[in-house]
Amino acid sequence: MANIQPQMRQFHDAIKLKRFEENETLREKRQIILDRLDSELKKIFAAQNLKPPQYSWFDQGSYAMGTGVKPTNSDYDIDVGIYFKITKDDYPDPVKVKGWIYQALQNLTSRVEIRRSCVTVFYQREGESIYHVDLAIYSDKECNPDGKHYLAKGKQNSSTEYRYWEESDPQGLMQLIKRRFSDSEEDLQFRCNIRYLKRWRDLKFSADGNAAPIGIGITIAAYYWFVPKWRLDSFSNQKKYNDLESLRCFVQAMINHFYLKYVDGKQFYRLEVKLPIAPFCDLFEKMTDDQMTKFREKLLSLLATLEQAQEKVDPVDACTLMQDQFGEDFPVPSRSSTGQQRPRAIVSSGSSA
Repeated sequence: MANIQPQMRQFHDAIKLKRFEENETLREKRQIILDRLDSELKKIFAAQNLKPPQYSWFDQGSYAMGTGVKPTNSDYDIDVGIYFKITKDDYPDPVKVKGWIYQALQNLTSRVEIRRSCVTVFYQREGESIYHVDLAIYSDKECNPDGKHYLAKGKQNSSTEYRYWEESDPQGLMQLIKRRFSDSEEDLQFRCNIRYLKRWRDLKFSADGNAAPIGIGITIAAYYWFVPKWRLDSFSNQKKYNDLESLRCFVQAMINHFYLKYVDGKQFYRLEVKLPIAPFCDLFEKMTDDQMTKFREKLLSLLATLEQAQEKVDPVDACTLMQDQFGEDFPVPSRSSTGQQRPRAIVSSGSSA
């Protein structure tokens, strides 16, 4: 079996999206929006002889969880949560609260939209989006009698039934991901696997509509089913991690959790991945039966490639197969620099808990 662990980690480094503290440009974009929000909210409420409600903000999404990948289309997605110190019962229409954000930011760029779960600010260059910032608006748990956070859902033109407050705990979710593996190397392999699949998703699925499995769905699937894989080196007595094997097992586990569904005599496959905290929803519920079945077919193709790569003796051949699934960022070493590589003697192998 060829050892392509160095190439796996080179690939990870190439697609890894740095956290906010490492990315000055994205920090600046975020701060511009937050500064504008603060100043404009004061003006909006002062015009009504009122003071704006207090609020706090926090980073959320893949940046905050450390699972982000560089976008293939250059459209960077920044997620920010806003906790308003309001009770949801005082604002039965959450779109009204989202309207404060929209009004405060609508002239910041040429395009600001109220979307179902957030308010989005788009940064464009020559008509193409280069950044967009999603601001998710919450009613703070400290203001609600039940002590829970609620996310504002609904658009400007949504009917009443689609305007509601949904229980949500984004920071609790981030803590679950952060604490999934206490061992730093296992945690790194966990995040590598998530990023590998996200890049594969970006290359193999259309970005239109709900055809592609969403990133948080892949992350939570890994939370449930990813298992670290390593072998123990008999000379150094150190764990040698094997990302190819861990990814193969993770993909196999996802395939194993699909179930059959029959609709009008036709056979489909579906995969449910539910949030482990409120609102406990199925993260893939928006994918149609046909889209979900195609998702399974693509996973089966990926699994076959991973198994074929494992069987190769030369890293060049293995990496060439991997590049077909993961794109040109996956490195292929020159044949002159490689030869048949055999692992050292093993005293034990398998996975850690």
